[in-house]
Amino acid sequence: MKTQTHNPFVLALKARNLSVEIHRHSAYQIVLSNDNPFTSTINGNLCEHIHGFLIKPQVKHHCIAEKGTLNILNIEPYSTVGLDLASRFQKDQDSIVFGSAAEISDFFQTGTENPDIQPILSALLSKEEPVQYDERVTKIVEYIKANSFQQDITPQTFADIVFLSPSRLASLFKQQTGSSLSKYLLWTRLRESIYLTLSDKEKTLTDIAYDCGFYDLPQLNKYMYEMFGMPPKALKHNSDLIQVF
Repeated sequence: MKTQTHNPFVLALKARNLSVEIHRHSAYQIVLSNDNPFTSTINGNLCEHIHGFLIKPQVKHHCIAEKGTLNILNIEPYSTVGLDLASRFQKDQDSIVFGSAAEISDFFQTGTENPDIQPILSALLSKEEPVQYDERVTKIVEYIKANSFQQDITPQTFADIVFLSPSRLASLFKQQTGSSLSKYLLWTRLRESIYLTLSDKEKTLTDIAYDCGFYDLPQLNKYMYEMFGMPPKALKHNSDLIQVF
């Protein structure tokens, strides 16, 4: 039996005076200037005075925008939005660089050269449609959303929910979503930790780590650094949350 679920997995942030180390992550990433041009290195290529870029997952990059604000969107690659972005790359192309606000407007078809991220979010999400999943995969997705804070989740935990062997479930989940169960769980925990970091400034990072299913703050630091090139402390003090989907 097939059931419907939505899986946009879009995380939108606004970062001020940003300077991050070289990193790469599993999401498609859109980085756009909210005011001044900035500099970035993408796969070893220096891009100066640019207004933005779109990169594929696992592409090494870093950004320097010490006198401006950047809008950053991280998009789960196997969502409808992620698959749409994947189709826009030419063969062997791993990044698309925007030299002006007009190029951004043309690419995302926003109808405006306003640097605000909301028209782009609207344009991206207008393409989002329900995804048809096997009901067992839907159960796992719903379980992860409700229980990602639990630290003792294992492959057997998921298998017991849908009465499949861990290997059979792993194969089914990967086939239907394009993501492994472990990566899906990690992305969900990171997304929630970022939401809490930026929406509850009084909450300690240690508490956030525990509340989102990480064993301790060093583990959250490790994965946050791998994903965003900065620890959660820097994210907390230099970013604002735009929206999480």
